[in-house]
Amino acid sequence: MDTFALVVTIGVALFFTYTNGFHDSANAIATSVSTRALTPRAALLMAAVMNLAGAFMGSGVAKTVSEGIIATPTGDKGMGILFAALVGAIVWNLVTWYFGLPSSSSHALFGGMVGAALAGGTEVIWGGVLEKIVIPMFVSPFVGLIIGYLVMAAIMWIFRRSGPHKTKRGFRIAQTVSAAAMALGHGLQDAQKTMGIVVMALVIADVEQSGDPIPLWVKVASALMLSLGTYAGGWRIMRTLGRRIIELDPPQGFAAETTAASVMYSASFMFHAPISTTHVITSAIMGVGATKRINAVRWGVAKNIVLGWFITMPAAAAVAAVSFFAVRIFFG
Repeated sequence: MDTFALVVTIGVALFFTYTNGFHDSANAIATSVSTRALTPRAALLMAAVMNLAGAFMGSGVAKTVSEGIIATPTGDKGMGILFAALVGAIVWNLVTWYFGLPSSSSHALFGGMVGAALAGGTEVIWGGVLEKIVIPMFVSPFVGLIIGYLVMAAIMWIFRRSGPHKTKRGFRIAQTVSAAAMALGHGLQDAQKTMGIVVMALVIADVEQSGDPIPLWVKVASALMLSLGTYAGGWRIMRTLGRRIIELDPPQGFAAETTAASVMYSASFMFHAPISTTHVITSAIMGVGATKRINAVRWGVAKNIVLGWFITMPAAAAVAAVSFFAVRIFFG
């Protein structure tokens, strides 16, 4: 196996993690920044540190990515498939970041893997795609929407006799905790996805065996790149999540972040399902906003976001397929 191809593929995987970080930094901190619970830079630093910590909390999601979506390809063609899958995901991340659309980096990666595998004649494990990706893609936003609504309704009832100013001040402080929990969940979910890709590359290159523990350097590298990307910040998407869906106040921000973090921890530890942090926090914001009044949510903006969710996987798959054919043409 060409060592150069392995190094390049791992390098592209780590760059994907970096784009994932700045693309998804808004997921963890947009609500806290929009409610002024945290300053932007303080929020980004906190998110970067918590992302780093979250990356070391488990490996179930990484195993799903490395073994449950496509059959591990072999040889130079296999490395080309991984490379093309990452290119598809990176291109979609950059396009959606440019337009400020909070799409899912996770589903861009999964779409890239499926598209490159189909182009390269590698088996797609459709049962795993359905069970671990497609079903959670529909279920997790619905759960986030409903739980977000219920949590916010409970907060409104519990604090119904409290003074608005005092309540908002208290929840502004509480948001530092909920934002940290959200960032920890993001690290738990998204760093592991890159770990799974790097492990696949190492297995293809016969450096590691399938089923071996994830090497420490893979965990450290993936976590650091995700944290660096997070600290770089994704301001375009932050404006969309923090203000364009609904103007959030501190209790609403706390409810949305707590909901999203709870869903991510449950998916990671109970089901080893690589869900989208973007889908969960966005739907939680919608659910929280709907408690105010249904038309308080800017459903036109929400509709465009949801449409972006549906086209992410096929769009990334198409880019990955084209990338695979380009790699085969130019590099044989």
